[in-house]
Amino acid sequence: MRRCSTFVFPYLRFSNSVIKHTAFFSYSSNSAIEKLSFLPLTAARPFPDYSPKKPSIRDSELVQHVSTSIKQRYSEHIRRVLKPFESKIRPDHIIWVLMTVKSDYKLVLDFFDWWCQRRDPSIEVCCIIVHIAVSQKDARSAHRFIHEFWARPGVDVTVFFSQFLEKLIYTYKDWGSNPFAFDIFFQVLVELGSLDYGRKLFDKMLHYGLVLSVSSCNLFLSRLSHEIEGHKMMLKVFNEFSEVGVCWDNESHNIVIHSFCRIGKVKEAHNLLLQMELRGCMPDVVSYSTVINGYCTTGQFEPVMKIIEEMQAKGLMPNAFTFNSIILLLSKTGKVLDAEKILREMTSQGITPDNVVYTTLIDGFCKTGNITAAYRLFNEMQCFNIYPDLVTYTALICGLCQTGNIAEADNLLNDMLGRGLEPDEFIYTTLIDGYCKAGEIREAFSLHNKMVQMKLVPNIVTYSTLVDGLCKLGELDTANELLGEMCGKGLELNIYTYNSLVNGLCKAGNVKQAVKLMEDMEASGIHPDTYTYTTIMDSYCKCGEMEKAHGLLRQMLLRGLQPTIVTFNVLMNGFCMSGMLEEGDKLLKWMLEKGIMPNATTYNSLMKQYSVRNDMHMTSEVYKGMLGQGVVPNANTFNILIRGHCKARNMKEAWFLHKEMIKKGFTPTLDTYHALIKGFLKRKKYSEAKEIFEEMRRYGLLADKELYSAFADMTYEQGNFDLALELCDEAVEKCFADKTDILSRNA
Repeated sequence: MRRCSTFVFPYLRFSNSVIKHTAFFSYSSNSAIEKLSFLPLTAARPFPDYSPKKPSIRDSELVQHVSTSIKQRYSEHIRRVLKPFESKIRPDHIIWVLMTVKSDYKLVLDFFDWWCQRRDPSIEVCCIIVHIAVSQKDARSAHRFIHEFWARPGVDVTVFFSQFLEKLIYTYKDWGSNPFAFDIFFQVLVELGSLDYGRKLFDKMLHYGLVLSVSSCNLFLSRLSHEIEGHKMMLKVFNEFSEVGVCWDNESHNIVIHSFCRIGKVKEAHNLLLQMELRGCMPDVVSYSTVINGYCTTGQFEPVMKIIEEMQAKGLMPNAFTFNSIILLLSKTGKVLDAEKILREMTSQGITPDNVVYTTLIDGFCKTGNITAAYRLFNEMQCFNIYPDLVTYTALICGLCQTGNIAEADNLLNDMLGRGLEPDEFIYTTLIDGYCKAGEIREAFSLHNKMVQMKLVPNIVTYSTLVDGLCKLGELDTANELLGEMCGKGLELNIYTYNSLVNGLCKAGNVKQAVKLMEDMEASGIHPDTYTYTTIMDSYCKCGEMEKAHGLLRQMLLRGLQPTIVTFNVLMNGFCMSGMLEEGDKLLKWMLEKGIMPNATTYNSLMKQYSVRNDMHMTSEVYKGMLGQGVVPNANTFNILIRGHCKARNMKEAWFLHKEMIKKGFTPTLDTYHALIKGFLKRKKYSEAKEIFEEMRRYGLLADKELYSAFADMTYEQGNFDLALELCDEAVEKCFADKTDILSRNA
């Protein structure tokens, strides 16, 4: 069984009730008396006797008159009672009067308050009143008296600490003999941040055989853990205090565990958790949850599940904080479906998720593009009367904009305004970016104007977004005008603004001007980044100027810029489009040698060009190499391969790849379907052609007039007149009607 105490004297050991360090302490008079077990009796110094200055006969008479008056006229206001004596009472008289009235606590407080309104009490008087308050179990007032003393103007702890402590020790025996007074003094020092002096007080009390309460020591640990470089000192205190008699409790261990986790030493925190039982403390939900949160913060999921199992084995259930940490980790790592499973587990245990949990999950689903799931949770939280806040709306609006659902995002903005929530600059900028990407520049500027009307200040990101939108539409003159407006408002162009302009110039075919702008960037102190170089390289590649593109790559490397996979894909595409397949092969080989992993786009460029040349052997070899490197094919990979094999009349291979493509969840393009159907028809594989044709129709893809005619004839010959007529009607409706619409729009 664990045995410890709060206060230790040369002959007695006292214990008091322990409460949270953030609250005031209480003192129990029913103290347990035990023999001293860890401090040698000879080492403990006795408290000194109190011997105040003796009053003269005249002083004694005045003290007697004052004391008698305030006792007899108890019901009257003390200010009125003491008015005749005001000019005669000196600081020494205060102590003598207190000695006569100390048994009446209310009278003591009234008299002390009266004196404080006239002048600051001496240190000795302050200490006396603290001891009296503690002896009356009024810890709150004792705490206030000490705090008010140290809050006085001009009271410097470096000057007055020793004096105050000596007076507190000196007045101890005759004015209460309750050690809790020192505990409260320690607490005040820690709260005021005088941690060094708090440690001095702790060490001083050891000389008198007294160990301060674990609650006060917990407060000391907590404050140390939040100081700069305080973690090391906290561990030192944690070890040293236990050696002199502090019996650390659950809260103590939880403070140290939290400190370890906060600085990233989660394994050390976990080790301390495992040692708690050996130290006489049973870990609680807070102990486990803190370690779980530490692992979650560092992205380690495996230990989390083991700790939860250990908790449950001990009959402890994870709390809301535990679940929140796990959900946050899973959402951050993209495992949103697993995070939602934890949410369901949380609710099944009767723990109600809060706004933060729902918002975290909504944000996670939005980032993975699953807007349907995000909306489901958005509606669910409101059913539980958990209302979305600005952060929730921001997450959902961002998700909608990223997936191109701008109209729905705008509806959400209006819903937000209807609830009395005020959108910030970030939300408006997100929506403006969404409209710009959708090519709806007027709506983007309309939102910009609304933003200004709401007294929100568009920042450099807002303007850069608008500039990017204008450049993508080729409206470079308007973009330059906007840049002038930005500069007029004192906003400095950043790399994103310049990159938008470079991209716009390149798309407009003004590569020379884009290169000049890149030079101007450097002149203004903004260095081009990988995106800048890659954008201009892409333009050179599309123009077939591979030497210049290669030169830019060398320049990038000389400047210490790291090319991305996009940079290499731009070069690869350039080589392939220019018919330089050998150079493309060399680039792929060089990338693999340097440990730069190509992606599907890299391989697709090579396969497409080999396929155009009807070299399906090399196309297949590149595909095999791709799979050998563990690169996952995308939809474009299959489309290239299928069309290539159809062109080469390798219909068996094309059929196999089509099946593989559908199995992986990809949908072939219209051109791929046409190639497959026509390939099978040429080989008189009518059943396969028909199967592909029906599949294409199910996906809502439009066949050309030639295919409709072929399948209408085929079904007619097979005697299926209804289907033949249906195909004829469909051909007329989709092929000819669409042409009519196009002609009318062009007219």
